[in-house]
Amino acid sequence: MKRIGGYMTKVHFIAIGGSVMHQLAIALKNKGYLVTGSDDEIFEPALSNLRQAGILPAAMGWDAGKITADTDAIILGMHAREDNPELIKARELGLKIYSFPEYIYQESREKTRVAIGGSHGKTTTTAMIMHVLQQNKRDFDYLVGAKLEGFAQSVNITNAPIIVCEADEYPASVIEKRPKFHFLHPQIAVLTGIAWDHINVFPTYEIYETQFAIFIRDMQAGAVLIYNNNDPALVKVVEANGQHLQLIPYAIPEHHIENGVTTVTFGNHSASLKVFGDHNLLNMHAARLVCNQLGISDADFLSAISSFKGAAKRLELVAANDHCAIYRDFAHAPSKVKATMEATQQQFPGRKLIAVLELHTYSSLNADFLDQYYSALDPATIAAVYYSKHALEIKRMPDLSPELIAQRFGRNDLHIFNSREKLENFLQGQSYQDTNLLLMSSGTYDGLDFPKLAALLPLNNQHTTK
Repeated sequence: MKRIGGYMTKVHFIAIGGSVMHQLAIALKNKGYLVTGSDDEIFEPALSNLRQAGILPAAMGWDAGKITADTDAIILGMHAREDNPELIKARELGLKIYSFPEYIYQESREKTRVAIGGSHGKTTTTAMIMHVLQQNKRDFDYLVGAKLEGFAQSVNITNAPIIVCEADEYPASVIEKRPKFHFLHPQIAVLTGIAWDHINVFPTYEIYETQFAIFIRDMQAGAVLIYNNNDPALVKVVEANGQHLQLIPYAIPEHHIENGVTTVTFGNHSASLKVFGDHNLLNMHAARLVCNQLGISDADFLSAISSFKGAAKRLELVAANDHCAIYRDFAHAPSKVKATMEATQQQFPGRKLIAVLELHTYSSLNADFLDQYYSALDPATIAAVYYSKHALEIKRMPDLSPELIAQRFGRNDLHIFNSREKLENFLQGQSYQDTNLLLMSSGTYDGLDFPKLAALLPLNNQHTTK
């Protein structure tokens, strides 16, 4: 979007402090654009990141005076409301107003666009592709929803010929309610599966599923769609809507597990992995097929993926010794909870499992949606659920009773906490001999100190990731 005549492209962010918004702002500043922004509150790490980049607003709050006729683009964050004075001024001036994904598309019209969509596994699959491309010294841009080792930021926009995007189904902005992934129009796409989520936006499964059908139908004829053949709901949607595409199904690849290490094989090539679980094998197979489309051989893919350690909070190892491991995982939706627990059990079949799930999202804190979690924690030897009264208050949702939660999960021995102190006492009271601890949440358990969990393990042969 460079102007002709040597002028700098001028971009203003309304709600610049968002976790992904501020990363895009920094990426455009690094590209040489003139970037400004506003917000009514900015928290860490966005605060320090914007200050270091030299684009932290001088004062918090909205100021219509920042919106001028020479602005090339307004990028509107989800945090901004429709009565925002800067948005009103931009509309009065007839400026181009983009949601985050709309702008990403504008910046990547001449690129090969790779979009990773689906209800689960988006971040990890995107991260795997990025890792392999980087290891193979390929030039590419990216958009991913987590901090990844080897990448300074989660958004990068340059003049690279490829962009790899985690493609979210959440609405794009307050004035553009369509899902974000509808705006990317990829030439290569992955769909990892369909499992109902975001019920505050998609009140029925049918409405949620329709978003994926639209995504598929809107892809250009001849584009490549790589899809999880293990998901019957997804297969049905693909077969009904994707006949104009190059369809490439994938499943769990050939592999074996020995001493807690998974080795995967494609043809004559094999590699041992640092990640594990059927869901990660599926993610890796999708990543391999994308990389094949981008000209990377199976041998080069496996050589690179063998050093992939995972994305932050995705089966992230907190601490371990010879007979116990503590993992932190982002799992919160029912399908993600089940996949993460199954992965941990398959990798360590001789160990007991203590699983703690935090109800933190709008969906998981909704009494009607809790039915979706029935039997989800059954694989655990000991199971616990944590929920914060504060989270309910912020979301303006009614209280949940422990009795209702136990009923919805279908487990009478379920431990239920809404106090961090009580959760910590519970964790300290468990035996971790030949036992793994899995903490699943998109939140923080009201500030639980994860590094200190290493103290739960006996000192012999102990190691941590911190």
